[in-house]
Amino acid sequence: MPAWTDQLRFAYQPVVNLATGTVVALEVLARPESGDVLAAARRSPGLDAELAALAVRAAARQKVLLPLHLNLYATTVAAGPGPTALSKAVHEAGRRPWEVTLDLGGPFSGLPPTALAEGVARLREEGYRICVDGVGDGDPPLRLLGTLAPDLVKLDASLCAELVSAPGARAAVAAMRQLCAQLGGLLAIEGVETERQYAAVRAAGVQLAQGHLFAPAARRPAAEVHLPPPAPAPVPHHGARPGPPIAQFLQPAALLPVTASAGAVRGHLTAFPDVCGILLVDADGVPVRAVDRDRFLLSLSGRYGHALYADRPALRLADRPRTVRADATAWEVLDLIADGDRSRTGDDVAVVDARGRCVGVVHLADILRALAESRVEEAARLNPLTRLPGSDAVNCEVDRRIAEGRPFALSWLDVDSFKQVNDGAGFAAGDELIRSVGRALAEVAGREPDARVGHIGGDDFLVLAEPGGLEPFAAALLDVGWEAGGAPVTLSLATVVCPPGSVSGHGQAAAALAPLKKAAKALTGASWVVGRPDTDVTERRRGRPAPVPGG
Repeated sequence: MPAWTDQLRFAYQPVVNLATGTVVALEVLARPESGDVLAAARRSPGLDAELAALAVRAAARQKVLLPLHLNLYATTVAAGPGPTALSKAVHEAGRRPWEVTLDLGGPFSGLPPTALAEGVARLREEGYRICVDGVGDGDPPLRLLGTLAPDLVKLDASLCAELVSAPGARAAVAAMRQLCAQLGGLLAIEGVETERQYAAVRAAGVQLAQGHLFAPAARRPAAEVHLPPPAPAPVPHHGARPGPPIAQFLQPAALLPVTASAGAVRGHLTAFPDVCGILLVDADGVPVRAVDRDRFLLSLSGRYGHALYADRPALRLADRPRTVRADATAWEVLDLIADGDRSRTGDDVAVVDARGRCVGVVHLADILRALAESRVEEAARLNPLTRLPGSDAVNCEVDRRIAEGRPFALSWLDVDSFKQVNDGAGFAAGDELIRSVGRALAEVAGREPDARVGHIGGDDFLVLAEPGGLEPFAAALLDVGWEAGGAPVTLSLATVVCPPGSVSGHGQAAAALAPLKKAAKALTGASWVVGRPDTDVTERRRGRPAPVPGG
């Protein structure tokens, strides 16, 4: 082994899941006591891979069982057939590649994009998870993120420092959160040092974090961290009943080979009292059986239990595992639990990748807590009169469809001369009219899976639908008679149809809607006009031109 390794030490920094408040991995950081080995590794792919291999071996000596984050330069990944020294160390340490996330650091500029993409593909083929590190203060271009579709994007600590006070930093983090959601990855951030920064990163939707607030990098691995009591983080609205993504509740799984004896499983459960269960996996890491702590230990503690089972395969005391894909939502996990054996309600659910390999587990308690918080947040955003969400929910969905390149139709609905309705029929009759309109909107939206409705306030509503999906709303709201206090009432609908690329955000869509609303209000009777952002031409679908005075 080279002499420089005698001056090399490693430190461990926890990676914290902000949804569950637990440590889900440890980043292993090389800390040379002298020399410039890290600078040399930047120029030498072989040396860089050797450093990562030494990090794996150091973690094994520390008996680290948590998943690992290892640092590699992007130049190393793009240089050759793959860091074989790393793969050899992972195998010798008894670890599995899918327990290892490779944090790829810059420089990225100047690298052949094809070579880097091929290198990442080779690592993924082995099972490694990929993180692009240093985003926000480094040089990974956005197109590279789109090409690599990393499992994790890690924001630089400089963004965290500005997040509390700089609107631009908040906007950048929000944009990156949306990008990660589209790519199917998670968003992490480094450098959380204060409780205000902790609150800010949670509010921004960041899912994983590191920093001195939780625990500094230390020579001895830490599994417990300081976690301030937070206010519930808002859960972005993405349509009907999606729930938060299950990946943000991922916890490390306790894995043993399917051939493990009951005695080996008992020893593991005894050594790690916080482990609720163990997954027995095949040689490829696919869960074959699930061992629940309480049921397993109860079987072994009975009369003759130890004598009967200790040296026999543990799978005799195990159940079929309950698994979900890593792209599942919290509601899908609840559906899985509800459809299963009621005696296993509290069992962990294994999370698997596209090849069926276990990448972690989720706990029912974390799912229920998150869904309860999201329901509280959702209830706080509902209009108290109609129980419909406000404009934020619709605007968020508009921005999502714009990012996906989907066409959409955004409509503004209101009651004609609503002030006169209140003045003539009274506020109670006006409120009842608004409630009735809200119910009609909700009923139609319930039958149209791609539709969203919101109550802005007063008599104003928003409707988001597919470009050809508004006729059911028109039929239910414009082609029926409305009244308040016995007097007839009409409604106006204005729609802007937005093809892909015609608007850059919900603000532009709303601006294009404003003149259409004015055109609809200029008609008599129930009215509906339709237009596009790129033209002044409007189509009248309902309503009559107002009579010309003296005509």
